[in-house]
Amino acid sequence: MQTIYDWITLAVFAGLIVLFLQRSTDDVPTDRLWQYLPPAVGCAFTNWLGNRGDDLLAIIVLALTFGYIGYVLKPFPLKR
Repeated sequence: MQTIYDWITLAVFAGLIVLFLQRSTDDVPTDRLWQYLPPAVGCAFTNWLGNRGDDLLAIIVLALTFGYIGYVLKPFPLKR
């Protein structure tokens, strides 16, 4: 745990775990396990890029990961 990317990606991955566990206890689960694979890979790739020193690419991949989480997994559903 040496760079900021280590901490950020660990926090995002922990959030994914909590979201998956919370949603898997529903009577009718709406998410599939494979839907969590792209953001998990995005966290790993972001961390790898950040540790290599490719800050711009790491930030872009992290933003795409957040976009996927927000668009596909919808951790904060909007009620109308």
